[in-house]
Amino acid sequence: MEDTLNLDCHGEMLMQQYRELLPTLQKLSADAYAQLCKALEEQGIYVTAVEHRVKTERSLAGKLELKGGKYRSIDDITDLVGLRVITFYSDEVDKVAAIAKHLFDIDWQDSVDKRKLHQLDAFGYNSLHYICRLKTGGPRFELQMRTALQHVWSTMVHDTGYKGSVRIPNEYLRQFSRLAGMMELMDEEFSRLRLLLADYRRRIQSMEKSGRLEDVPLSADTFRHYLELHPFDRLNRRIAAINQAEVYPVSLMPFLSVLESFGLETIGQVQHFVEENTEDAYQLAVSQLAVTNLDILSSSTALQNLCLVHVLRNGKGREGVRAIFSMLNGESDMNDSLADMALEQAASLPFMQNSEKSV
Repeated sequence: MEDTLNLDCHGEMLMQQYRELLPTLQKLSADAYAQLCKALEEQGIYVTAVEHRVKTERSLAGKLELKGGKYRSIDDITDLVGLRVITFYSDEVDKVAAIAKHLFDIDWQDSVDKRKLHQLDAFGYNSLHYICRLKTGGPRFELQMRTALQHVWSTMVHDTGYKGSVRIPNEYLRQFSRLAGMMELMDEEFSRLRLLLADYRRRIQSMEKSGRLEDVPLSADTFRHYLELHPFDRLNRRIAAINQAEVYPVSLMPFLSVLESFGLETIGQVQHFVEENTEDAYQLAVSQLAVTNLDILSSSTALQNLCLVHVLRNGKGREGVRAIFSMLNGESDMNDSLADMALEQAASLPFMQNSEKSV
């Protein structure tokens, strides 16, 4: 290394100190990384990446060649160990920072919040930088916190050589500034939209709990919360009692597409659908189970029968029944057999007679 580097005596002294300190730095990097990952997991904060590294000898040599004279000892170099947390959203940077404050001792004099510098072209460099030390002591290290978009921007700008030694024409600098502004706006809008969606979900859940289901639009989120109210449990228990059967749980989310195909648009309409078809769905279950010894039932039995009754009462016949099984199971010849069996089981039930008369 000495043959290829242009270090003065002071630089050589710092490099030797680095080599002697290297095992400590490697352990520090691993320990700080482990502590940070554990704390993030315990707080339920999911990030896109947590990176850690020890500065290489070549990288340090380049730094010492440029400005080695400003460091009295190797302890003055704060980025020999570096950690970087890349978050999904800008507001999560502050959450990670709050965790770091509790986890490490922060050197506030050397830490910097580059987000507050407000430089026109600095979007990708708007990281929050803390200079930290483990609570147990040891060398300082640098912790960078930035968003995924900031990280992508920084990487791409570095790749294009924007900050290189060759002067970039103003027309290109202007394009960089425009792109930086667009990405900063995207970063802010993603965070804002997430907060709006979180607020929307809270309001929907509040509506569900207060019983104002007519105001709740049918969607994956609202249907999932509706299922948490166990709206089909009572009918499932009635059906299970026919054969004293056990009910085992399965996901009912696949039925969302079936309900949407019926033109149901709110959770209130789903509730009316349940109330309207419950008795006929139970009678269909009696026809299905009375002559069997089946003693284990899926928790989807009630909802499936509700759907079958709905299409049959509305004159959709075999094709309507087959469409339900296709949406639930995917296209298969087996759906034809299931549709024929369902029609046979329902053929003698009163709602079928009334349906045929109305047609």
